[in-house]
Amino acid sequence: MLTAQRDSLRLLRAILVASVILPAALFSYAGWLAYRSNEDSAERQIDKTRDIVTEHALKIFESVERSIAETAEIVRDMSDDEIRANEAGLHERLKRLADGSEQIKSMWIFDKNGRVLVNSMLYPAPPGDFSDRDYFKGPLERTGVFVGRTLQPRPPFGGAPFFSVSMRRPSPDGHFTGVIQTSVLPEYFEGFYAKVGRDSGSYAALVREDGAILARYPATDTIALTVKTDGLIGRAMSAGSIEGAVTVVSALDGIERRVAYRKLPKLPVYVYAGLETRAIRNMWLSQLGAYMLVGLPATAALIAIVMLALARTRRLYEEAERRAVAENALKQSQRLESLGRLTGGVAHDFNNLLMVVGGSVQKLRRRHTDLQDRRTLDMIDSAVAKGAGLTRQLLSFSRRHNVAAKLVDLGDAVTRFADVLRQSVRSHISIDIEAPTESIVVQIDPNEFEIALLNLALNARDAMPDGGRITVSIRTEALKNFGPKRLTGDYAILGFADTGVGIPMEIRDRIFEPFFTTKPVDRGTGLGLSQIYGFAQQSNGAITVESEIGRGTRFDLFLPRSNERAAEEPEDDDPLPAMVGKHTLLLVEDHPNVAAVATDYAEQCGFTVVKATSAEEAVDLLNRRKDIDLVFSDIVMPGMSGIELARLIRDHHPETPVVLASGYSDRSASALAEGFTLLQKPYTLKILRKALIQALHTARPSAAE
Repeated sequence: MLTAQRDSLRLLRAILVASVILPAALFSYAGWLAYRSNEDSAERQIDKTRDIVTEHALKIFESVERSIAETAEIVRDMSDDEIRANEAGLHERLKRLADGSEQIKSMWIFDKNGRVLVNSMLYPAPPGDFSDRDYFKGPLERTGVFVGRTLQPRPPFGGAPFFSVSMRRPSPDGHFTGVIQTSVLPEYFEGFYAKVGRDSGSYAALVREDGAILARYPATDTIALTVKTDGLIGRAMSAGSIEGAVTVVSALDGIERRVAYRKLPKLPVYVYAGLETRAIRNMWLSQLGAYMLVGLPATAALIAIVMLALARTRRLYEEAERRAVAENALKQSQRLESLGRLTGGVAHDFNNLLMVVGGSVQKLRRRHTDLQDRRTLDMIDSAVAKGAGLTRQLLSFSRRHNVAAKLVDLGDAVTRFADVLRQSVRSHISIDIEAPTESIVVQIDPNEFEIALLNLALNARDAMPDGGRITVSIRTEALKNFGPKRLTGDYAILGFADTGVGIPMEIRDRIFEPFFTTKPVDRGTGLGLSQIYGFAQQSNGAITVESEIGRGTRFDLFLPRSNERAAEEPEDDDPLPAMVGKHTLLLVEDHPNVAAVATDYAEQCGFTVVKATSAEEAVDLLNRRKDIDLVFSDIVMPGMSGIELARLIRDHHPETPVVLASGYSDRSASALAEGFTLLQKPYTLKILRKALIQALHTARPSAAE
């Protein structure tokens, strides 16, 4: 009996001990797993934050260097005296560059002795010697980009602290002539770091390779901060380490952190990203508390929670992978969109310049009969035509080009253009056209489509110096959420494949950027593929590329398929009717040089020209004068735009026809859609004459017959 009782007690004690030890062991094991998982998650979070702040810093420094390069180009051939003589204009130019960037506080140009020539803050620039500043000493001692320490501004230049990015001023003989400097705001970086590091205990910093801290989050009141050179990170930077991760205790605030660092390419600057180890531990302890609440009652519940945690982890990894793909696609799209805005703006200004040059050439041609002078003018005309072609490609990429979309049978269009494609390549390159058996209709600009085909052929030709084969195929496919643009619906897919050398993976994401090319200087402008990209975007489609080194490259151009019939080829236009009698034209143009060219053209066409520099002035003239027969207006103007003026004239002066002109405008498509005649700058005398006479003939047949 006693033996049985003892055995029963021993068994009960064993079960009691087991009921305590086993859950405790399981909880300990689960806690260890949670610790490792939390550590890995924290490392991934730190690495991701480091990648984000690295990308941000690279973009900012690239933007700052671009502003310095633009300034350097402006003053490249200018002496100090010439710079002083043009201080007002240069001050305004620097002010626009500084005001256009949130991160830039000011821009400066110094002479070789450290005296201010021009700055973006004050005009005229007050006297002062800045030769003791590091941003002047750095470029004085060496070439390249110099990044200075964080400094307080000197009177009378107040404001927030700054650090400098400076370079030598260019000179033909390579001697030191001065410095171009940009003051960058640390608070801009700190604000970005605060947005990125929303988690408790987040940390980010921008540090020079000598340990000087340029920006830091959490921010401190002291600006002359440095990283200890004898610390772990300081020794790593001194040894030239590119990137790494360490756990350190900050000498500034005494907080222990896990920090990942990385050196920016070609810059003496590191970025830091980290988390407080206390925050990492708190996350782990919080997770353990959750385990204690739901995991200790029973082993089965603990196992279920662990299995649930594993399933959730798998889902988190899958979600993180999908998010990374989406973020990469978004970054690529945003980069190309930013380049598009930049190139569109450049093309707009360049078109106005081409307009002035072309018009001036025509005026000089009427005055000069000397054969040598005419050859020179022919050379200028040729350069203007090439410039117009370049801006056309830039506008195609930036999606600011005026598109004359038509319903086109894709197979017929490719077949008709095949001879041109064959003439554009060498004889040892064959072109195979795999035409579809059915009619595949798309709505595109036929001219832009032919330019895109020609650019693809030229690109393939250069990829096959020893000969090869180009295959052009057309097929259709029903897409659903395809690619970054989530294409959905019936699409025609034009495949353009070559057997060339292929495109390396490391540059594949950049091939559609304007002016990016791997060809020699005299072999290409880098605008061919960007024109194709812009054509695809404006056609509501997309373009993809697949390539294998040594095997060739294939481009697939996706275009929305239409159920309508293709448009028939238009008959030749009737001869342009002659203009009878005198007519008065109201010219609305805010650019004085362009207005001078347009006036000269219109007067050659037989018009009496009345000028207005704004739409508001044009409205006043229309209300006061009754002899205005035609209005010719630019679209892009301060205040009321040209298209708004055209609508107003259509409502209140319907008898007066309107012709619009644009070098580039987001509203050009609206002008065409609303039935207004639109000329693309730079236009010629012949094109202008045709547009003006047709406008008169359409509005008042008796006026032109």
